[in-house]
Amino acid sequence: MSNPQHETSRGVLYAIGAFFIWGLFPLYWKPLHQVPALQILCHRIVWSALFVAIVLLWQRNWAWLGAAVREPRRVGIFALSSLLLSGNWLIYIWAVNAGHVVEASLGYFINPLVNVLLGRLFLAERLTRTQAAAVALATLGVGWITLSAGALPWIALGLAATFGLYGLLRKKAPLPSLEGLALETFLLTPVAAAALLWFQWQGSAAFGQQGVAIDALLAGAGVVTAIPLLLFASGARRLKLATVGLIQYLGPSIQLGLGVWLFGEPFGQARALGFGLIWLALALYSGHGLLSYWKERRLQQA
Repeated sequence: MSNPQHETSRGVLYAIGAFFIWGLFPLYWKPLHQVPALQILCHRIVWSALFVAIVLLWQRNWAWLGAAVREPRRVGIFALSSLLLSGNWLIYIWAVNAGHVVEASLGYFINPLVNVLLGRLFLAERLTRTQAAAVALATLGVGWITLSAGALPWIALGLAATFGLYGLLRKKAPLPSLEGLALETFLLTPVAAAALLWFQWQGSAAFGQQGVAIDALLAGAGVVTAIPLLLFASGARRLKLATVGLIQYLGPSIQLGLGVWLFGEPFGQARALGFGLIWLALALYSGHGLLSYWKERRLQQA
């Protein structure tokens, strides 16, 4: 019989591992800056599909696929979710290689609050006063960043919106993390493979033309995509949502640090004030979640 405390500790390690890897993603995509983002995306899709297919073969875990493809509604939802996921990947890869790591990190900081807002709009979930205040503060922070920069932080908003809508669709047709990624990449692979063949035919393909290191990074994109997802799935099964909610800020925090201290992206007072408002919003949101969790736990123990 498994020890609950031991399982929770393992869950924390798995979740930290997942968000730590996601936080380090800019270090993986930066060396590919000379490869067009669309080509990187196509390689990521194709190699991810191949990697998850190997994992499913090793697990002998194919029974779910036949049932899934016989449900047109589920296939349709996953076709839409795969487009949103690929859009999220494309924006992020482009942002990192165009020198916008800090703004990309902002997208994942505000993503939990976007999820709250989407829940209110599409799932009729009621916002508490604290959650409403958190959303208002985050909106104020984004507004200040927009005003001070003279332009919408479209990278951050695009990342938060695509990932938030992706999560919303996945609620409509749930599958475990590995199986969900498999179905999404299987649906996208014919298009991605055709695009790569087109690039090859046009003579603009990077694979096989820019050295062994670039080829290895492109092929390895499948592994680095799937491993943190598997770690996250293992961690989330063992942890309360409130715990995962706190750990998730590790990823964008690492990205922000890399953007400012390693890649030398600007982070002046105006941007710091906008981020500060968003961090305050996240503190309210997370604190409210933890307080609710502790109250629920006390009631269960009473």
